Amino acid sequence: MLIDTFLSFISIILSYLFRFNFNTEQITSDLFGRGILITVNVYLISFLVIQSYKEIIRHTTIIGVLKIITAVFSANVFLIILNIIFTQFAGVLLVPYSVLFIDFFISICMLSGSRIFIKKIFEAATKINKEPVIIFGADNMGQAILKTILYDHFSNWKVVGLIDDDRAKKGKHLAGIPIYHLDQVNKLLKKYSVERVIIADENISIERRNEVASFFIDRRIKVSILPPSFHTSPNPFKIHRLRDIKIEDLLEREPIKINNHEINSTLKGKRILVTGAAGSIGSEIIRQAAKFEPQVLILCDIAESPLHSIGLELEEEFKDVNYKLFISNICDKKRMEYAFGNFRPDIVFHAAAYKHVPMMEEHPREAVFNNVLGTKIIADLSVEHSVKRFVMISTDKAVNPTNVMGASKRVAEMYIQALSNSDEVSGKTLFITTRFGNVLASNGSVIPRFRAQLEKGGPITVTHPDITRFFMTIPEACQLVLEAAVMGKGGEIFVFDMGKSVRIVDLATKMIRLAGLKPGEDVDIIFTGLRPGEKLYEEVLSEVEATLPTYNEKIKIAKVKSVNYFFIKDSLNNLIARAKNNSDWECVKVMKEIVPEFMSRNSKFENLDNMEVKIEVTKSSVDNIVEII
Repeated sequence: MLIDTFLSFISIILSYLFRFNFNTEQITSDLFGRGILITVNVYLISFLVIQSYKEIIRHTTIIGVLKIITAVFSANVFLIILNIIFTQFAGVLLVPYSVLFIDFFISICMLSGSRIFIKKIFEAATKINKEPVIIFGADNMGQAILKTILYDHFSNWKVVGLIDDDRAKKGKHLAGIPIYHLDQVNKLLKKYSVERVIIADENISIERRNEVASFFIDRRIKVSILPPSFHTSPNPFKIHRLRDIKIEDLLEREPIKINNHEINSTLKGKRILVTGAAGSIGSEIIRQAAKFEPQVLILCDIAESPLHSIGLELEEEFKDVNYKLFISNICDKKRMEYAFGNFRPDIVFHAAAYKHVPMMEEHPREAVFNNVLGTKIIADLSVEHSVKRFVMISTDKAVNPTNVMGASKRVAEMYIQALSNSDEVSGKTLFITTRFGNVLASNGSVIPRFRAQLEKGGPITVTHPDITRFFMTIPEACQLVLEAAVMGKGGEIFVFDMGKSVRIVDLATKMIRLAGLKPGEDVDIIFTGLRPGEKLYEEVLSEVEATLPTYNEKIKIAKVKSVNYFFIKDSLNNLIARAKNNSDWECVKVMKEIVPEFMSRNSKFENLDNMEVKIEVTKSSVDNIVEII
């Protein structure tokens, strides 16, 4: 109030001086004194009535400025009315009309200008230590984020520019902030020492988003994005809802389209058993199957705590879904017989397996027990209890296996396919196998390991500079598993479109940069050598396998040579017997006989391959000698 009253006092003085061209001799003391006294008091009354003084000056808005204009206008109207009354009844002009006219504009400029000036000083003071950021996207979402940052005085960010792919917006301004194109960004980065970019284009494709993110990450700039849930949330945007982009986001692909109608008709009202339910794939299959209103979900796993956790999650997220937790080892036939007899599942998703290559190379018998015997027990019980669909989760490591884990999964595939084509099944149970590569952020996978190494300050360990892997998100993989389960007619091995393979060293480099660090300087990358049984390149199909298309372009059917059921059954019994006799070498030797393409790599079991070569050479030599004789 004091500031506004003082400024109105200065304004009327200036108005008199401007009116009389700063010739003070023409301004009589009566006219001057009376005009100032009356004008200042009228303004004071107007301020009190309009309450223009109540807004905090450093947070002045357009509404505050409008209140000032209203107060000045009201005061001038009142002064004009007073002039008319006093002129008519007392013959005295209180304030010259020309002075009032000048005062109207000077008062508005001084009163609103002072507020804006003070606000700008406060903003400049608070921006000194704020982090300069860029917003990518100048449409609705970009504008919403910009306004939120501008009006959030607790935010530690200041927007120095917007970037948009639309060249028509280049050179324009939004709330006083210039809009640039991506090809101008290097100049902007140097000018402001930008440390963060916010990707706010709601219509951007995942591929383009990842290109933009990689562009900035390579320049050691942090990237923030909107969470996927934002687009379905009714709540307004808040800064805290932004999150830093993760390596999983950069490996993400465009959302896949699945036939939800078919999946719903297949799963709705069914009793579904999932083995390995506490694992990365099993737990996600549970989450997705729960959306289709099954009659009951049976969660089978030997890991107590993770199984308990997924049960708690179902209680919170899917309150209406009926589920049962069942702790068991899939190799315990009597226990699994109880599960099938008690729960009578209609559909089985078999996701239980040992998956870590180096560990299984050291424990071949355990790989045989869990991956082969366990699969045989669950598959045989599915036939015995008339399960409608059996879906096995396999791996790309089963293709031309170079390790025990991959070979054990290939043996399991062969048994499932042979069983499906056998007379014992005769269409009672549809056996379906799905084969895909690595899934992002699964338990014990490369990304969590790199992340843990980064948290310790490095170094990051990579086995080989040229090693590559296919990656797929866990939800995407499980969506395709459900789709394959629905489209399967029995006996198929479905392979998934894994996209492009990724160099692991590039993955490590990108993760270091995502952490705001520089590879080779802040964090070293050390090459440790290939682990036992490890391939440089993964394959989803062998050279002799071709594919057939399905109605989903992401899923194809591998044309795999079928195996005689009785041969594979006898071979499995022989393999399991060797495993029970505590002989790792005998187990691996029998697996190589069942899977001829199994050639060990970087493993102690390579000697078995060398022995086979020597035997072949010896036989060849004998044949030649006999022929000569």
